[in-house]
Amino acid sequence: MTISSEIDQVKLEKIADCEHEIFALLKQRYSPRTFSEEPVKEEELHQMLEAARWAASCYNWQPWRFIHAKKDTEAYDKIMDCLSDFNQQWAGNAPLLMLTAYKKETPEGKENFHALHDLGQAVANMAIQGQYMGIAVHQMAGVDWKKAHEVFGVPKDFHITTAVAIGYYGGDVARLPEELKENETSPRERMPQSDFAFNGEWKEK
Repeated sequence: MTISSEIDQVKLEKIADCEHEIFALLKQRYSPRTFSEEPVKEEELHQMLEAARWAASCYNWQPWRFIHAKKDTEAYDKIMDCLSDFNQQWAGNAPLLMLTAYKKETPEGKENFHALHDLGQAVANMAIQGQYMGIAVHQMAGVDWKKAHEVFGVPKDFHITTAVAIGYYGGDVARLPEELKENETSPRERMPQSDFAFNGEWKEK
């Protein structure tokens, strides 16, 4: 099997097996650990950031912030160095790395309880815009946010939250560590709606 046919197979296996029909880009989106080596085009990165810009936010405070860096730059290496050992195994396959952050306080200096929610919406917008252009967005919780704050001089009223690996779909699955190869090619799974959506009353099992 050629690399290109392996890529096609991964894409087919990763399309969500939905119980109800949904928007095609949502069905196709997944978080790969392999990427094409092609650098993300500058204009397409800005299109993704523009999608994030227009996400819904509480009182239009837009608390999200992003630090992004292309491969073979000092900033990229700094982001890599802030990732967990597990994520460092594969994140270097991505031509672009990003850190996400949110502003913790409202303009009045009170806690913005909804800031993390708004950041999530912005990144979701970014991911779907990327999917439209064949760009994968893999979000990572495994990041040393305290170290990232120090390395990048992040102000105290902001909080680094996640790291993101970004690149065009593709790449060679064989480059992954053995324990990650199966996950890269296995079908996606989700809990049924009945486990998280309750009609009229809480029904957690």
